[in-house]
Amino acid sequence: MPLTFEDLLTRARALIRPGRRALLGIAGSPGAGKSTLAEQLVRTLNGPRDPWVAHVPMDGFHLADIELDRLGRRDRKGAPDTFDAAGYAALLRRLREEEGDDGDVVYAPGFERILEQPIAGAIPVPSTARLVVTEGNYLLLDTGAWARVRPQLDEVWFCEWDEEERVRRLVDRHEEFGKSHEEAVAWVLRSDQRNARLVAATRERADLVVRGVVGWPDGAGPHRAGGGPGAVGADAGE
Repeated sequence: MPLTFEDLLTRARALIRPGRRALLGIAGSPGAGKSTLAEQLVRTLNGPRDPWVAHVPMDGFHLADIELDRLGRRDRKGAPDTFDAAGYAALLRRLREEEGDDGDVVYAPGFERILEQPIAGAIPVPSTARLVVTEGNYLLLDTGAWARVRPQLDEVWFCEWDEEERVRRLVDRHEEFGKSHEEAVAWVLRSDQRNARLVAATRERADLVVRGVVGWPDGAGPHRAGGGPGAVGADAGE
């Protein structure tokens, strides 16, 4: 049976245990809807008052362009070795271990899409946050420093979607942030698709594969193909 958005909310809530903070990861290829799902989960779970869920994207751990230039990797920006994977894993561990310290705030870096640069200390995670949702391409990689990420997460969901639609979304995103159509297509084919193949190989390590959901609040959500809003299905990966 297709998953509903309410099913996902219930599954996320079930991660909470007394006396400890839970960490939920959402992985998937570029353009698969990870950020949309994470943002909608956080917004809905938090409600209008007393927010208890925080959103900490992996993208804040992009290396700055100046460092990518030094390393000769800027033309591959977005590949696994263009992130501070060890720093990301360390932050996740800190978020787990420091839950409950009175009044303490853990600051996570954000990522400014217009500048295409990480921003230090942009995301506050208060001690009252019982659940942290983190999303990114490489949460399930098991090589190098990336292998330290999965053990910090209580559960990881893998987003996937129709390949043609996913690529179209990527091209649109690159155009939105300044690339010409030709530049956007070239970047997707040269860089994003290479990364997508790497990410797709990690799918089997996920606890849940989300191919779409029904019942998005107010018609939100990226998954609207071949069957209209809500199309879909999910697999348990356990």
